Amino acid sequence: MPEACLDRTDKHQSVEQKSNILWRMRLIYFLMALLGLLIVGKVTYIQIVEGEYWKEQSRTATIRYQRIDAARGDICADDGSLLATSIPIYEIRMDLSPKVTPDDLFYREIDSLALQLARLFGDRSAARYRSNLVRARQNEERYYLVKRHVSWDQLARLRTFPLLRLGRFGGGLIVIEQTRREMPYKTLAARTIGYEREGIYVGLEGAYREYLEGIQGKRLMQRISGGDWKPINDQNEIHPKNGMDLITTINVRLQDITEKALLSQLQRFRADYGTAVVMEVATGKVKAIANLSLNDKTNTYEETYNFAIGQSTEPGSTFKLPVLMAALEDRLVSLDEYTDTGDGKISYYGRTMKDANDEGHGIITVKEALELSSNVGVSQVIYEAYKSNPQRFVDRLKSMHLHKPLDIEIAGEGQPLIRDVGDPGWSQLSLPWMSIGYEVSLTPMQTLTFYNAVANNGRMMKPMFVSEVRQSGRTMQRFSPQVLNRSIASTATIEQARQMLSGVVENGTARNIRTDAYPIAGKTGTALVAQKSGGYRTASGTNYQASFVGYFPADNPVYSCIVLIYNPKGWIVTGSQVAAPVFRNIADKIFAAQLFVPATYTHEPAMASLPGFRNARLDDVRTIYAEFNAPVRTEAGTPWGRASVVADSIEFSERTFVENLVPEVVGMGLKDAMYVLENAGLRVRFTGRGTVRRQSMRPGTRIQPGNVIYIELS
Repeated sequence: MPEACLDRTDKHQSVEQKSNILWRMRLIYFLMALLGLLIVGKVTYIQIVEGEYWKEQSRTATIRYQRIDAARGDICADDGSLLATSIPIYEIRMDLSPKVTPDDLFYREIDSLALQLARLFGDRSAARYRSNLVRARQNEERYYLVKRHVSWDQLARLRTFPLLRLGRFGGGLIVIEQTRREMPYKTLAARTIGYEREGIYVGLEGAYREYLEGIQGKRLMQRISGGDWKPINDQNEIHPKNGMDLITTINVRLQDITEKALLSQLQRFRADYGTAVVMEVATGKVKAIANLSLNDKTNTYEETYNFAIGQSTEPGSTFKLPVLMAALEDRLVSLDEYTDTGDGKISYYGRTMKDANDEGHGIITVKEALELSSNVGVSQVIYEAYKSNPQRFVDRLKSMHLHKPLDIEIAGEGQPLIRDVGDPGWSQLSLPWMSIGYEVSLTPMQTLTFYNAVANNGRMMKPMFVSEVRQSGRTMQRFSPQVLNRSIASTATIEQARQMLSGVVENGTARNIRTDAYPIAGKTGTALVAQKSGGYRTASGTNYQASFVGYFPADNPVYSCIVLIYNPKGWIVTGSQVAAPVFRNIADKIFAAQLFVPATYTHEPAMASLPGFRNARLDDVRTIYAEFNAPVRTEAGTPWGRASVVADSIEFSERTFVENLVPEVVGMGLKDAMYVLENAGLRVRFTGRGTVRRQSMRPGTRIQPGNVIYIELS
């Protein structure tokens, strides 16, 4: 081929190659430009559309609000004594940056600080404290943890230590306040007062949570090296509002009496558990409630479950009272009519019912049938009265509020069971067995509420646990007694019921607790305990539930009380021998403590009738008692003191006030109380006139700057 042709071919190929290269470059350029536009578009979208979202994500990664729990309100007894309170505890941290504490100051003081920390906490050596602090200093830790769960007293001492006494900006001290729930009386009514576990509150702690919790605050925190968080600025802090206080109906003295009496009997009979409740007849106020169960591991009795409220079981013979009241109310029986109990055995549809007395009671009256707790006698009376219309019997029981729960504020109330004719479980045997307390179910509190209504002339009161809600000593809400049923039966039936209950103690199964000091009325109960597997027998035998429920004084009832003991060990298992003595023990101690006293007049010597003074000036005391020619003896070196009547003279004992602690001013006049409290650094608010009857801050409480105290004058 000629050279000219070859040259033209090479040139043509060269042009095509250049064209391909240019096309490829244009394509790459276009793709790069498109990618750039996409990137710019995405950046613009993120900045404009998603900008606030990503800014917030950035902030939350390094800055957040931490919840500040409000101080939970106190739970108090009826006299204001603390049953549950929040104790402040502290977490101690340090900002160990050289920007806060210069090197020369830090290393000059570190040995002394480490020694003081070791002596205060005793959890590690001074050398260990020093090495930890120095290492944290070298790492410039801004939020180093020194100690958790530090008490107020420990914090006060710690603030005097080297470096730490310079505060946050001089020595790096950071104090985080927290709270811990404490019960000053430990296990006293512990299950009713309640507690918190894994966010779940029980007892009064749960029932009145909305009052106790208060309003949470917030603190702005910043993430620092090591993943810890530290407060940014106190000015950004939203302070919490503390919770309100509950004033319960529980009386500490009655509660102590009740728990000790129950515990002693549980230990004697090695019972599985027991409960005892004392209620004020007129109001339904629960003055004491004890629930003790055996811990097999520790061999001790503890408050682990509220049996009084939550345990619904067949009540046994204590149910005979409402049963006979139903027949009396329907005018199907009278107390003086007779029934033949024979040899203490009777058969209903092939099933035999027996009396506790193997020989039987022969021919007895209806009143005696209850007094002697005759199963045969009571069942015969009820069966004959209602066999043609058993639903009438059920309806009468329901009219007495026995089928409804009490709607107690404390969660977990057991459900009562009163079957209707035709309900699952109803049979031909139901009527006679219901008459002696089987095939029905009640909690101890439901049973007590019924007996309390009998003592209260037929008026059924709702059990009451809280009387007031207070904030800083001021009453925010009062709770009044509530009536569940204005009259569970006619006046005539109530009077006959009270005659029968008095007869139980005077002539019947509870004669062993009779006393000449004051009259008692009540009913014993001994019930076989049904097992989950069915029947009443276990591999080890039969379990019994012994109970006694009644009221005292019988002629003018002040308190009602129920005692129930589950599975007492040994051959003594009856309510009369196991539960009734606990009732008597409780009643005796209440009587001895003069917590109910008949209104009687007794002449007293003139000196004994003179009043004492909890807080007074010596000059005022001398002036007052001079009017009665009563000598005042004193060795006090202070004008303030306590005046007490002793024999034939007045003793004036010294009264001192401790700096930074709330003084007691109850009994003082307003002028003196204002002088003492304001000199202590408190701001005073008062209501009423006369002498101080109540103060909102407990004596001995540490005073914080700006504290306000409310005093109530009589």
